[in-house]
Amino acid sequence: MMEVAANCSLRVKRPLLDPRFEGYKLSLEPLPSYQLELDAAVAEVKLRDDQYTLEHMHAFGMYNYLHCDSWYQDSVYYIDNLGRIMNLKVMLDTALGKPREVFRLPTDLTAYDNRLCASVHFTSSTWVTLSDGTGRLYLIGTGERGNSASEKWEIMFNEELGNPFIILHSISLLKAEEHSVATLLLRIEKEDSYMKGSGFYVSLEWVTISKKNTGKTIEPLYYWQQTEDELTVTVRLPKDSTKEDIQVQFLPDHINIVLKGQSFLEGNLYSSVDHESSTWIIKENNSLEISLIKKNEGPTWPELLVGDKQGELLRDSAQCAAIAERLMHLTSEELNPNPDKEKPPCNAQELEECDIFFEENSSLCRFDGNTLKTTHVVNLGSNQYLFSVVVDPKDMPCFCLRHDVDALLWQPHSSQQDDMWEHIATFNALGYVQASKRDKKFFACSPNYSYAALCECLRRVFIYRQPTPMSTVLYNRKEGRQVGQVAKQQVASLETNEPILGFQATNERLFVLTTKNLFLIKVNTEN
Repeated sequence: MMEVAANCSLRVKRPLLDPRFEGYKLSLEPLPSYQLELDAAVAEVKLRDDQYTLEHMHAFGMYNYLHCDSWYQDSVYYIDNLGRIMNLKVMLDTALGKPREVFRLPTDLTAYDNRLCASVHFTSSTWVTLSDGTGRLYLIGTGERGNSASEKWEIMFNEELGNPFIILHSISLLKAEEHSVATLLLRIEKEDSYMKGSGFYVSLEWVTISKKNTGKTIEPLYYWQQTEDELTVTVRLPKDSTKEDIQVQFLPDHINIVLKGQSFLEGNLYSSVDHESSTWIIKENNSLEISLIKKNEGPTWPELLVGDKQGELLRDSAQCAAIAERLMHLTSEELNPNPDKEKPPCNAQELEECDIFFEENSSLCRFDGNTLKTTHVVNLGSNQYLFSVVVDPKDMPCFCLRHDVDALLWQPHSSQQDDMWEHIATFNALGYVQASKRDKKFFACSPNYSYAALCECLRRVFIYRQPTPMSTVLYNRKEGRQVGQVAKQQVASLETNEPILGFQATNERLFVLTTKNLFLIKVNTEN
């Protein structure tokens, strides 16, 4: 039976909406701001002539070169053109230190023509994943960052992983017997046979690096591969094994391998096989190869034996391409694919210019890491994606979507089936306000959602605060009622002609990075 992804919708919490929101009032209160000059310029990588698509622009041209370490307060990082990872940790705005070097990339980046920008993600309070932009992934143990006695950045793993990529996200998973780090990498690949549009497509790769706590890696008991209709299982045999030492018993949903009178591998198969057509042979390299014919062609098996963790599934590149192909149906090229033809969803002529989005047909998918299948899909329609933010680094990042005129913040939960995406905050009218900002480059909000902010490509930063009670109560004549609170908008203008390359919001401060300067804007004073 093919499981179909469940279509579901996002549940808006009505109490978090304010239907009587009056709009933002421009406040001219000055915002304290501070400027640091950098020793060396930020390692910006400009788009090449062959990186001309909208995808290249989104992923690399609009890349945020300033990284926030959510595990520690007010700690930001950037990578400079000497290959140094520089950190600024703020305790007191009036006594800012200089950014300090915490690590230097081993690669001479100037030797690479087709590299991307270096990227970094703060996996946990003691682990960091890092890419130098050439296609190499580093896993770094840092010790407790921010504690000078224990902080020391050391490479624990590094590997060449093919074409250059940027790191989107990473998480650290601790189980009793192993520690693993899962990382999500993004590439934009060229497929010449891919006839649609430019021939480029976005590829996401999920890489897991594991370390068994025994100190040595344990060889899997068996390796297995699968196609639509058959499975191949390979078992490494002890030296000098002969055909007489091996007995293999096939049943429709069970297999038993006996080696020299001892049970070697036995269990219930994930699904049924045609046991009469299944065979085994001993290969020259001293391995046993078993061929099982699937009873039901098609469905991918997530495991060979039910509940067995001793084997390793090997995927070939064709299968990886097929999985990607299976996920393609979630992103349709057509606008509004086949709704009621008579009733178009809306008349484009009636929309204001700032209501028209690029991504008219995007969907939100929940993907199961064990079965590699999409389990839930939300069709976002006109709920345009605005930005992501880490509210709590132990949870998944939240994402902000436009709903009508508002911007709503959603927290995904991996375990709660019934409340998979929770509406946690609202920025009133911000969906509408941001659409009118033609030159916006970065968009963010503070982890406690006290304000949202966006910046343009040059100089200007806009801050939108949540409504707060007013000291003097105003009277709204039109509605004949008192107004007890006001939402302030503030504008900061940076003293620079350099383009903005990075933008991060914390509860108290906005950090803005340009080629040669780092600016701090003090937004809130926490009690």
